Amino acid sequence: MVLEKFSYIAGRVCEYILPIRHDIFIGNPNSSIALCTLSSIDLLLSISRSDIMQHIVIVGRLLSENKGIDALVRHVIGEKRIRYMIIAGKDSKGHLAGQSLLALWINGIDANGRIIGSKGKDPTLTVSKDEVDEFRAQISTIIDMRGVIDLESIRRCVSALIQ
Repeated sequence: MVLEKFSYIAGRVCEYILPIRHDIFIGNPNSSIALCTLSSIDLLLSISRSDIMQHIVIVGRLLSENKGIDALVRHVIGEKRIRYMIIAGKDSKGHLAGQSLLALWINGIDANGRIIGSKGKDPTLTVSKDEVDEFRAQISTIIDMRGVIDLESIRRCVSALIQ
């Protein structure tokens, strides 16, 4: 209970100290590629202004191993055309949202909703096992580019997927 209150308060403080105006940017509705920039907000903004947007459905950030992944799973299964996901940028310290997303895709969740194999602080999801299974079946490929913030490297990866 105390930890939950602390997490809530810390999150609210961060909203005021580090306001982030953009979560996602929409690209080409006919693409099947989603891009996640993890905690690299500058990378998110750079991609949103680049020609990469012509080749991807969506680009967004992912900061947490629980609420963030819940939202990502719900969005992906709501957008049936998404088949490929690229994870780039810097992973959030402690939360390890990128590592947790990969663990989810590879291993799923246990009976308590915890991501199997996640190294994050609290990798417990509220999405159902059925939603997780749908997400895992829908995404045929996740490309792990964690740590990569170079726009040209990401552009080459996207180009390889569209050929």
